[in-house]
Amino acid sequence: MEVYLDNSATTKCSEAAVNIMTKVLQDDYGNPSSLHNKGMEGENYVKSARSEIAKTLKVNDKEIYFTSGGTESNNLAIVGAARAYHRSGNKVITTMIEHPSVSNPFAYLEEEGFEVTYLPVDSYGVIDLEALKEAMTEDTILVSIMHVNNELGAVQPIEEAAQIIKAANKECVFHVDAIQSYGKFRIYPKKIGIDMLSVSGHKIHGPKGSGFLFVKDKIKVKPIILGGGQEWGMRSGTENVPAIAGLGVAATEIYKDFDSNIDRMYYLRDRFISEVIKIDGVSVNGRHDHSNAPHIVSVSVAGVRAEVLLHSLEDKGIYVSAGSACSSNKPSISKTLKAIGLDQKLLDSTVRFSFSIHTTEEEIDYAIKALQELVPMLARYTRH
Repeated sequence: MEVYLDNSATTKCSEAAVNIMTKVLQDDYGNPSSLHNKGMEGENYVKSARSEIAKTLKVNDKEIYFTSGGTESNNLAIVGAARAYHRSGNKVITTMIEHPSVSNPFAYLEEEGFEVTYLPVDSYGVIDLEALKEAMTEDTILVSIMHVNNELGAVQPIEEAAQIIKAANKECVFHVDAIQSYGKFRIYPKKIGIDMLSVSGHKIHGPKGSGFLFVKDKIKVKPIILGGGQEWGMRSGTENVPAIAGLGVAATEIYKDFDSNIDRMYYLRDRFISEVIKIDGVSVNGRHDHSNAPHIVSVSVAGVRAEVLLHSLEDKGIYVSAGSACSSNKPSISKTLKAIGLDQKLLDSTVRFSFSIHTTEEEIDYAIKALQELVPMLARYTRH
């Protein structure tokens, strides 16, 4: 039996997304910048996907910019906005638990002379709003806070954060990395007070290499890719029409039967957590209730290295991840786990299980049974 529980790393592309991509690749393959009918076919796919995505966020079509994925969206938002507003100030704020596609651009800004504040989190991985309030000044030009943490599933209070940011400085730009939350939550940026929002296609059953950035009208962003002026000059380069078409379909699909899909994921998560915490030496990080995201469970196993557990599960056909699948396949000590104050002994003994709308109860029960068998056996070889 094959059980894929690494959906926060990537999801299986939906059949409808694959079908439309195949059609674009083989039949409607024109360059959307070309003036002939073949080009217009390509342009129509881009327009259609933009419109479908905009509907899910309740924003205007022209506020959606296509990118190569979450990493590019985050880089464009952070570096582009910091450069655009540099004359207004040099203070920027983020958190201690961001994905490398956010934390590394902030490290780059620091090298460029920006003053970066990193907000702490509590033991559940949730930011300290008081720290945000204290960090905000008239010189703060950008705040970036992820919506759902990719390792713990911790949900950040972005609506309250937006209120604090705008009350302190209404000109400050608020960016949200929604890569792990889009499709798991209903997100309406304008209602919340979000100025920019990043999304990645392959987390919602769309293709890898696809993504978008919502940029609220009148928010300034300096492009980081220059060329032919596609995407209204925000992101030059011939549009990846097959990927964009697939992303548009995936975005529409992920919000169909939304409530029932999310309820079922929470049910599976509850079932999984209630059983694995009964196993001696096993603990689950972050909140266990529904204030956490529905699809992520961080599991620590005392005395068992993450790599050992990962490969032992793989031998049984179960695929999970050791932390975040961010830049390479080499596991390293997680900054997020350090930030929540996890016991030193558990830092390299933590794996992530992540579900999708297609995960079944049978798969969850199989994974539970495998852990019940494996953990006691592996624990006998505890390092001294």
